[in-house]
Amino acid sequence: MTLLDQVAQATALVLETNNLRGGAAQAQAEASLRHAMASLAAQTLPLQALAQLVITHDGLGAACMAELRRLAGRAIDFVQIDPSLDYYAAKNAGFASTDPLRITHVVFADSDCTPAPCWLAELLTPFTQSEPPAAVAGRTSYAAGIVGTALTTIDFMYFPSPLETGATRNFYANNIAFRREVFEQHRYQAVEGVYRANCQVLGLALQAAGVAVRYAPAAHTEHRLPDTWRETLQLRWMRGEDTLGLTPYLVRAYLPAWLQWLARSGPVGPVCVQLGRLSYSLRALNRQDLPALRGGRWLMGLACIVGFSVVDLTGAVARGFGFKRAASSGDQTLSYHRR
Repeated sequence: MTLLDQVAQATALVLETNNLRGGAAQAQAEASLRHAMASLAAQTLPLQALAQLVITHDGLGAACMAELRRLAGRAIDFVQIDPSLDYYAAKNAGFASTDPLRITHVVFADSDCTPAPCWLAELLTPFTQSEPPAAVAGRTSYAAGIVGTALTTIDFMYFPSPLETGATRNFYANNIAFRREVFEQHRYQAVEGVYRANCQVLGLALQAAGVAVRYAPAAHTEHRLPDTWRETLQLRWMRGEDTLGLTPYLVRAYLPAWLQWLARSGPVGPVCVQLGRLSYSLRALNRQDLPALRGGRWLMGLACIVGFSVVDLTGAVARGFGFKRAASSGDQTLSYHRR
């Protein structure tokens, strides 16, 4: 038995289905979930090697659950949650259902992502080292292409951590593994008025606690874009709104005392964050692990980064001045179904 097998035999994989809530058809959501399970079943490290597989859901049909078990080739613990639970609370609920006597590591994945065949093995391999990390973050991107590549530079940034060589300051909740005791101590906390920034807040909390998150770029998963262009623009606006809630955490973590007023500056702090992110995104184009854009496609990629960032910035400014979308709270759900 290899060291990887030993780690796998004490690992739980938690898969949430919140991002399949959008849209009108239950059948569409279940088809997307079956596709996600088929991708997980094709891993080089088989799902049967894991100690536990957990799926949180609002109410799957018996036929769908049976099909998911067949695709996984193993038992699945289905955890029905209240439909009011948001994305991060669903992950906490999935973790709470794991067996504390058997589980020493927990992997979090999303039902709207398609992992590379080696994803699970690459995510767990660092835990086999003589000095294993507390957590391992994989790499998330959108599909290669002009829009996907541009949006990857905005939504899926990774910054080197000062705590350890090969570590990242931040991670995304769709592609992360923890030692059980680390997540049990920190887990996702409620953050007022944000849509998808809780994992960034947790990353800052781990850094403040001296907990390094190892970065494993070969553990790659591809995130779907929203089903429609309208929802894509809605997502951009909500990402911009998130900046207001995230800014105080960033200011406290990175700025000196004389600049702490930016945490209470209305739209000023969020605008500074957005402009900094735009600068990073423009420089990150063609420097990520995606096929490079050349010639006119490169110019179109730059234009997409600027255009989407303008929508984000508008959302941030509007929220900074007190204007908020009626349904931009944490329970707002877009649709990310397989097309």
